[in-house]
Amino acid sequence: MKHPVLHGMALAATVLLAPALSAQEATQACAACHALSQPDFATLGIRERLDRQAPPLWYAGNKYQEAWLVDWLQAPTVLHPAGYYPGNTAIIHTPEGDLPDPAQRTPHPVLSAAEASAAATELMALRPHDALIAAVDYTPGKVAQRMGSMDFRKFKGCQACHQDEEGEGGFSGPELYTAWQRLQPAYIVSFISDPRAWDHNTIMPQMEMNAAAVHKIADYLKLIGGEE
Repeated sequence: MKHPVLHGMALAATVLLAPALSAQEATQACAACHALSQPDFATLGIRERLDRQAPPLWYAGNKYQEAWLVDWLQAPTVLHPAGYYPGNTAIIHTPEGDLPDPAQRTPHPVLSAAEASAAATELMALRPHDALIAAVDYTPGKVAQRMGSMDFRKFKGCQACHQDEEGEGGFSGPELYTAWQRLQPAYIVSFISDPRAWDHNTIMPQMEMNAAAVHKIADYLKLIGGEE
């Protein structure tokens, strides 16, 4: 059986050295690590989540900002500081506790501008959750930095799994200081409100919050994402 991290590194090297990919080829390359179609959760159960190597992409069109996708695929940055939990975890055990280990992280393939644009177009067509997006009633607002940070870190406990600034917070979830650039606002609100409606096997907990509380978190992500 192929080691998932080594296999991912080999895939990355293959994509980096290969000739320009077509839209279909670029998207199918994603399937080596990402799910492009909804899994059969009833049959696979929790095993589906444990076997994941990277975030699912089968609802990418309802989740990501297309412009961000195009840019990121050409110059990938680290979104999961300790890898994608648990199938592609990259941590080191220290006396101070577990810490991210960059040496173990699987590098993401780098696409050319044409490949990135083609792949993003294909991914943005994956929109099984249009109804969830349409149901969101959210107008971006403002929150004070201090109050937003306190709400995120202390009151809501988001910092246990996420970072709202580089190196500050947990790493079992993706960093959120660039979330506003990469995610659609309606997705942010909908996913926080009901994570399992989006992904049956998500490890994101269901928070007991009303709409105003959810909107406050979204507004904070907007603030730290560079938008006033």
